[in-house]
Amino acid sequence: MDILKQLFEQHFHSPVEQVQPLQGQLGGSGRKIIRLIGRKVSAIGILYDVREENAAFLEFSRHFRKHGLPVPEIYAEDLAHGAYLEEDLGNTSLFEFLSTHRAGERVAAPAVDAYRKVIGTLPRFQIEAGRDLNYKVCYPRGSFDRQSIAWDLNYFKYYFLRLAGIPFSEQALEDDFSRLTKFLLSAGRDYFMYRDFQSRNIMLHQGQPFFLDYQGGRKGALQYDVASLLYDAKADLPPELRQQLLDHYLEALAGFADVKRETFMQHYYAYVYIRIMQALGAYGFRGFYERKVHFLQSVPYALKNLRWLLHNVSLPIALPTLMDAFHSMLASEKLQSLASDADNLVVRIVSFSFHRGLPKDESGNGGGFIFDGRSLPNPGREERFKTLTGRDAPVIDYLNQQESVHQYLASVMSLVDASVNNYQRRGFKNLMVSFGCTGGQHRSVYLAEQVAKRLHGRTGIEVVLTHRELERLASEQVQAKQVQPEQVQAEQTQAEQTQAGHVQAKPAQAKQAEAKPVRAKRAAK
Repeated sequence: MDILKQLFEQHFHSPVEQVQPLQGQLGGSGRKIIRLIGRKVSAIGILYDVREENAAFLEFSRHFRKHGLPVPEIYAEDLAHGAYLEEDLGNTSLFEFLSTHRAGERVAAPAVDAYRKVIGTLPRFQIEAGRDLNYKVCYPRGSFDRQSIAWDLNYFKYYFLRLAGIPFSEQALEDDFSRLTKFLLSAGRDYFMYRDFQSRNIMLHQGQPFFLDYQGGRKGALQYDVASLLYDAKADLPPELRQQLLDHYLEALAGFADVKRETFMQHYYAYVYIRIMQALGAYGFRGFYERKVHFLQSVPYALKNLRWLLHNVSLPIALPTLMDAFHSMLASEKLQSLASDADNLVVRIVSFSFHRGLPKDESGNGGGFIFDGRSLPNPGREERFKTLTGRDAPVIDYLNQQESVHQYLASVMSLVDASVNNYQRRGFKNLMVSFGCTGGQHRSVYLAEQVAKRLHGRTGIEVVLTHRELERLASEQVQAKQVQPEQVQAEQTQAEQTQAGHVQAKPAQAKQAEAKPVRAKRAAK
């Protein structure tokens, strides 16, 4: 951590005032990703002890920026200590943007437009920047060759099929792997292959996509990265949208290379299959082997993609044993249980007013997290928002524009994600996450809604959302019809005076710097 602060202060000539660990360090790479904040600027610091991989990322970043591609600027580096600083591109990944712009299978136009921009930019990486890239720095291989393919297939076989208990004939499966490898290698492979081109590695910043995590890039086929994005498991894109985006990619590709659609499509679905197998191998290694349960949450989505492929696609080569293994996976009770509601962790998310006391945890778990949102900008102080709540679009837009709110949510999700993953691994069934503010109407409601959206749809999690004060007010409005108008007016006047008194009593608090969320004491299970 000290080395990152030194790099920050040397580059910006300004001290670090705040440090925020980001969610990325909860992933599978082992990197520590940290936001460092100064008085007028912020940066993302990376700590990782694989020098070759760091060197590849730094070299590629400078090369891509030379070609005008939207990747983070590198501010400073210290390879000897496994540290570097890069541009802060905010908090919204393509995956998060998609999650907030969809309702089931229906993906809203803004998310579709974002995907079109992303996949339309891909040929610039693959061809334009790929022509003069220094492939000597690629790690761990310079190309997606026979060895790379063998690693991915064995990863899938030993860390997914074996650990999931899927039966197969070792030699027959190896024969299929050999046929698949030969077929994959017959595609044109003189292009840059991004390798991990998926929705969590793409940020939306100032309305435009920016690209991250290409340090595993190497020479390879065009089809691989398209498959990575369109069959990204938890993104769960509808088949019709996948086809639209594939068509858009091929139109964009035509501006960079003379690649016929038929030639591209001949190998495309074989690359879709190997990308899914590589991902399943990673889920199995992290989930079954390392027992990081949250990685298994993506398995049902990958199986959904496999089911669609088996029903809709015929490969030009015969892979009978591999296809049998896929069918066995779809029929596996063990894998089906990953999506079983019976094993869900119930996350109860509550918004409330501190004036009316802390919410009670009826599960007996002891209260979980209680976060204080009163340090954030207060929409309730503005006349235009007084009759609205944190569920209304004007209030949401107002809070979305506040950088302090994004920073607050990132810190909250880092804590909540860690507990969710731990609780799932240990088989716990309940976690409570509460957000308080002054009146329980704006900030706390907004925060509860945002966290619920981020958790919604994760396998093995049931989200129960309660807005305590909004529900209380709705109940009181029903009851008010049964009392005298004078009594209603008196109660409203008293409530307004109480609220006004509170606002006047805490002018200093409104001016405080952004506060870190506070974790309440939680009783051990």
